[in-house]
Amino acid sequence: MSEKPITSFIEKHFLHFNSAALVDAAKGYKSHLESGKKMLISLAGAMSTGELGISLAEMIRNDKVQIISCTGANLEEDIMNLVAHSHYKRIPNYRDLTPEQERELLDQGLNRVTDTCIPEEEAFRRLQEHIFKIWKDAEANGERYFPHEFMYKLLKSGVLEQYYEIDPKNSWMLAAMEKNLPMVVPGWEDSTMGNIFASYCVKGELNPSTMKSGIEYMTFLADWYLKEAGTEGVGFFQIGGGIAGDFPICVVPMLYQDLEKEDVPFWSYFCQISDSTTSYGSYSGAVPNEKITWGKLDADTPKFIVESDATIVAPLIFAYVLGW
Repeated sequence: MSEKPITSFIEKHFLHFNSAALVDAAKGYKSHLESGKKMLISLAGAMSTGELGISLAEMIRNDKVQIISCTGANLEEDIMNLVAHSHYKRIPNYRDLTPEQERELLDQGLNRVTDTCIPEEEAFRRLQEHIFKIWKDAEANGERYFPHEFMYKLLKSGVLEQYYEIDPKNSWMLAAMEKNLPMVVPGWEDSTMGNIFASYCVKGELNPSTMKSGIEYMTFLADWYLKEAGTEGVGFFQIGGGIAGDFPICVVPMLYQDLEKEDVPFWSYFCQISDSTTSYGSYSGAVPNEKITWGKLDADTPKFIVESDATIVAPLIFAYVLGW
């Protein structure tokens, strides 16, 4: 048997169409890292609930990603899966559910993400109990942190270890915390923990300024890019569409158009995994070349788009990059 069974299988069978695009993107990713450049991965959708952590945690541990941009949902849902996995419920026939059956799931405290239901009591409320104390302590000490930094504090404290229900090596947030991986979490307010934080602010129990903002995330990212991009730029590996990708990719045009830093390099590799079809006005469905006109990519930037389900494609690309 091959020492690299997944890589060998991919190279033998993935020869055309989307499978060939997957191979090209994976080879481009490897070449990018081998040339000494850094890579950003953006996570949209429900990749944490889709248990991408099994492969993404390995990417983090093996220094195959240097910064992550993700939605607030992906930030928290990896930790929810870590502490409440046995309480999740899979619904294979989710396409056949009636509105009444959907309401029954809500009444049972089960919030559905495609074929998987997240248990409200064991997941959301379990995190809420402990994260609130960390928020409150920071405020009492006059401290302010980013959303992901609060999550790192939560994991580092060890208070959740009593609840662990999966192998900790399969949690990408634990791997990121251990590496103190840089992160940006744009639009965190629309996540469950963001909603909960806002509710405490409405009740007067927390101050909104205790949580660092999206603008502060952008200024952090600008500083990071200037320090880490060198003369050749950083790579951009985008899973899905939405704010997780839109937010960080804009830092390059901001730096040279708005801050007039004319020597800032473009993003130097771009891959998007998406099943969004190219259509009128669809940002997620735009082909990579459109990003050239916005000053994000250059004409000769390696560009790849794999139009498929990210829960299939991303683990395969990661396995290839890891040499599995």
